[in-house]
Amino acid sequence: MANKSVLVTGASGLLGREILRTFHYDLWKAVGTGLNRINPPEIIKLDIQDSNEIARCLDQVKPHAIVHCAANRFPDSCEANPEAARKLNVEASRALAEAAIDRNIFLIYISTDYVFPGRPGDAPYKVTDATRPPNIYGQTKLDGEKAVLDVARKHGVKNKIVVLRVPVLYGKCDEPSESAVNVLLSQLWASQEIKDGDRKIKVDNWALRYPTNTADVGRVCRDICKLYLDEASSERRLPEILQFSSEDKMTKWEIVKTFSEIMGLPLDGMEPTKPNENPADGVQRPYDCHLDTTALRDLGLNVSTTDFLAWWRREIRAFRH
Repeated sequence: MANKSVLVTGASGLLGREILRTFHYDLWKAVGTGLNRINPPEIIKLDIQDSNEIARCLDQVKPHAIVHCAANRFPDSCEANPEAARKLNVEASRALAEAAIDRNIFLIYISTDYVFPGRPGDAPYKVTDATRPPNIYGQTKLDGEKAVLDVARKHGVKNKIVVLRVPVLYGKCDEPSESAVNVLLSQLWASQEIKDGDRKIKVDNWALRYPTNTADVGRVCRDICKLYLDEASSERRLPEILQFSSEDKMTKWEIVKTFSEIMGLPLDGMEPTKPNENPADGVQRPYDCHLDTTALRDLGLNVSTTDFLAWWRREIRAFRH
């Protein structure tokens, strides 16, 4: 696949940056796009909401595959401005899929476990299970899934568009705010300044999360591209929806406790909480959206994941010297 090329949208973000790196290491010609944080020629400027810009970019790069990471992935932001979230997560994705199909380019649309309701007792969710997003973020990502798959069906093509659902992610960050997992480490640091009698930092100890490393998602995206672009696959009808997740089950409070143990920092300035029926930011969050990875395994793809504790021990080691 050394002669293959890939375009990664949202490549200046947490996941896109790692996916770009994965393809680059595998000797693909890998080009990323960003809106603000650009670094030509590796990451070029693209307003994904401008269909003319999309066409220009694809004709310039001429990729064999696109991994579409660009999205509004912040539930509170989507709740505050649902129309803007819809334009980015749904309409821009539809336009990108149309442009990709017109040029015979394979597309992976990165989606989320939040397309499922996450009610206690429901998980793990198979790709065929009924979706019912608990919030606007999940709904716009689900509508984005439908939009890109509708494009493939409208044009009567197979094996050209795949939805890949992933859970909460962690990895190497430019800013801790890029990941809901990495930000917990920052909160642990901040809690060390809290004095007796001050208000403690509250951390959710209810919802179950399955933090997954961005490097593993990058590998899976590369392997999907190789399989779907392989001429030997052209006679098969491959799945339209796939799911990938780690099996590391923990609440945010359990994640913070893990960080505390690794770093030797006390948890005195933090406390576990359970959510109110009506959360302050108005965003309903699911209890357990664990994704079943059988569809990926059935394709013979590697679904192994980085061990959460081992990765963070290596990552944090620098702070302990």
